[in-house]
Formats: sequence, structure tokens, C-alpha cells
Amino acid sequence: MIDRSGLAQFLRHRREALQPEDVGLPRGRRRRTSGLRREEVAALCHMSTDYYARLERERGPQPSQQMIVSIAQGLHLSLDERDHLFRLAGHTPPPRGTDGEHISPGLLRILDRLDDTPAEIVTELGETLRQTRLGIALTGDQTRYSGPARSIGYRWFTDPATRQLYHPDDHAFLSRMFASGLREVATLRGPGSRAAHYADLLLAQSEEFRRVWKEHTVGIRPKEVKHFVHPEVGALELTCQTLLDPSQAHMLLVYTATPGGESYEKLQLLSVIGAQTLR
Repeated sequence: MIDRSGLAQFLRHRREALQPEDVGLPRGRRRRTSGLRREEVAALCHMSTDYYARLERERGPQPSQQMIVSIAQGLHLSLDERDHLFRLAGHTPPPRGTDGEHISPGLLRILDRLDDTPAEIVTELGETLRQTRLGIALTGDQTRYSGPARSIGYRWFTDPATRQLYHPDDHAFLSRMFASGLREVATLRGPGSRAAHYADLLLAQSEEFRRVWKEHTVGIRPKEVKHFVHPEVGALELTCQTLLDPSQAHMLLVYTATPGGESYEKLQLLSVIGAQTLR
């Protein structure tokens, strides 16, 4: 059963403990509240202010599990805090482990401070969980996919449009890299894992994947320098740095360009036009 009083108190406490800069928001000059405003938390959780306010006031319907997931991520909760929130709302917490999609508060805090840099948080299967504004401008909204298509490795072999963002000279290497990475994860996680399921799907759908898969290649790592072909600003040469969260098997990928170079200037242009086209 939902503990409305406990849920309301917990939400208020967590909201008041967060500062705007903790979640990548500007503080502004006229701030009377000690922590975040309700409307700020609602925006972070992708819900209406009225819905969130009713939870803090011990009113409204029991929130769904998906709503609790959004609130836990929006409030930058730890795994223990997330599980506590689930129980207060009358739900069983989702299992922990490498298949989990709850991003750690530390990784989120870093991402929130990279608003002027292309960056994303991905799973070990290449599923994008969160992007910065400039990350979306660079590669498009990678979080919009569902099912196996959430994995860039799966899309690489099933959706030709995925390859348009990468220089043709890198395509053969990327095919081998995605197949190698999927084989390693499938072996690590076992026959019943999502990685093994994705491999089975690709073996049934892609001749190229079947050919590369037969090579049994492992250990191919991403190149530090990546070559993008953006539909608006053209060719970009970016360095990718990776920060790993081993407890969740999540990676923070940060893309930078050499200051003063052509790619650097193009990133500055992207920061202005955002995800909009030059038209």
C-alpha cells in the first residue's frame, strides 16, 4: 500500500536538499526557497507541476512505476533512495544490476555541468539514457528509440540512416567493433541476457552481421578520435573521453574538439543553432 505521508515527506526533503546548480539549473537572483521549486522538479521529472505538487500534499492517484522511475532520476536519487521511494509508493523496487537504467547521482551531476559540450550516458549495449543539449544537436535525440533499436549496435545493422552520421571510411571498422562488443557482453551476461537476444535478432536479420559475427573477433575498442558527418555543419573530428560507472555498467561519453580548429568552430556553431536546422 502507498504511504502517502511518508512519500510526501520524502519528496519534500529531497527537493529542499537539492540546489539548482546540483541539477544544471541557473540559480537566478530572486530565489526564496532553500532548495528546488516544485515546478523545477516537475520539469526534471517530465511531469506537470500540479501532478508533482499533489504528491507532496498527500493527494492524487498512486503514481505508476514509470512515474516513480522519472521522479527518482529527476531528484538524482541513489539506488537505495530509489528503492525506498518505490516502497513508499507501494511498488516493488526494480532489480539492480547491469541491466538497470537508473543513472547514479554522481554521473548525473557531471553530465549536468556539461551543457556546452556534446555528451551522453549510455549502457554497455550502447543504449543512450541521457544527453546534453549539444549532444542532441550533434547526433540527434538518441533516447527516442524503443526496444532493440535503442542499441546503436543493433541500429547499425538494421537501419541504414544510422550510418549517415559517421564517415564512410570508418564503417567497416565500426561494423566489426559493434559485433565484437556485442559478443563480449553476450558472453559475459549469459544466454538469457538482452545482449544474447540482440545477437539472435541480428543473426536473423542482417547478412553483414552474420559475416562479421563468424569472425569471432573480440577486443576491438572504440577509437579515441571519431569522425562525424553532421547534416548541417559537415565533417567533425572529435575526441571521445569515457568515464565508466562499473556498478551500473554505464558510460559517460564526452566529445571535444581541439580549440582553434575547424571542428571546434563547428561545435560553436552547433551550440548556437542547437537541434534546429540552418533553415
